[in-house]
Amino acid sequence: QNPADLFHTYNNAHPSIKQPNMSTNAGVGKRGEYKRYVSKHQHLIEKGSKEFPPEADRYHLHIALACPWANGVLSMLYLKGLDHVISHSVVHPTWGKTKPDDDSDKHYGWVYRKPGDEPMKNPLGHGSFKCDDALIPDTFTNAKSVREVFNSCGDDDGPFTTPLLYDKKTKSIVCNESTVILRMLNDQFNELAKHPEVDLYPKELEEELESLNNTLVYPTVNNGVYRSGFARSQEAYNEAVSQLFESLETLEERLSNQRYLGGDKFTWLDLRLFMTLVRFDPVYITYFKTNKKRIVDYPNLLGFVRDVYSMEDVKKTINMDHIKTHYFTSHPSHNTFGIIPVYSGPDLEAPHNRDSFH
Repeated sequence: QNPADLFHTYNNAHPSIKQPNMSTNAGVGKRGEYKRYVSKHQHLIEKGSKEFPPEADRYHLHIALACPWANGVLSMLYLKGLDHVISHSVVHPTWGKTKPDDDSDKHYGWVYRKPGDEPMKNPLGHGSFKCDDALIPDTFTNAKSVREVFNSCGDDDGPFTTPLLYDKKTKSIVCNESTVILRMLNDQFNELAKHPEVDLYPKELEEELESLNNTLVYPTVNNGVYRSGFARSQEAYNEAVSQLFESLETLEERLSNQRYLGGDKFTWLDLRLFMTLVRFDPVYITYFKTNKKRIVDYPNLLGFVRDVYSMEDVKKTINMDHIKTHYFTSHPSHNTFGIIPVYSGPDLEAPHNRDSFH
């Protein structure tokens, strides 16, 4: 399992379009199926650790607001009240050339821009995508791209993914696996956190949630949308999209009887599911061809999304402009001219009516 990045275009997927070299955390199986690789950097921050102890002002997160995995990590940072302890930066949603001064290097990926900079174009030179106030440059390393951070730490091969947890003291990468980062933020910084009482990993639900994640939520929903959208054969697409909607029906039924996936407690798995579902109608039904039904067609899933969105520490990390801009402008084989559709999904501010489950 590897929920590490939001990427996913295959090079030369469309032979009539000259494809830039994209940073990918995925490959293709024999049947044309999308296969995600395991994140290579998985060090742990732990109390008593000589290498990576929990300390204030030592660690930094590189975040793409468009990426569901990074988006979840940023929400956890706020939910725990650690934004004063761990700094973060935010990349532009459109992938750019990561070595713009090297004509022989064709790699495109997450790049940094400052608010008010010149708008970016998609990797084929189309469109105009603003540098808005949500962008936060990396002022510690002054890196111009996430790739540059990986390279400075000795990783020249990538994939150059977000979220990326960086140690400012040793100038090294701690971790680029979102599930591991989530757990560390939940467990290891309580003495520094504003909200140490927040625990998204309740022990009594640990086995149940792990099983639900490993058998359903991650493979068929979180990763299922990518398996559908980046399939390279009809067979692979049919299998992925069938499993996706079977799982959505299962989750719709589960959430008809309880407020959250584990009952009445909001957990890490709810956060992970939410990050996929909030992108489903604005992006995936169009871009990933997951259009059998919409989330608005599932009353309980829609209520669940609105419920989680109503949490202020989650809501402030959701940037629909970044979400739509990234997907629709960064993968030329899927959307040559970077045209962004008008639909932004259901009204997330509407009442969720889920309080009655308490």
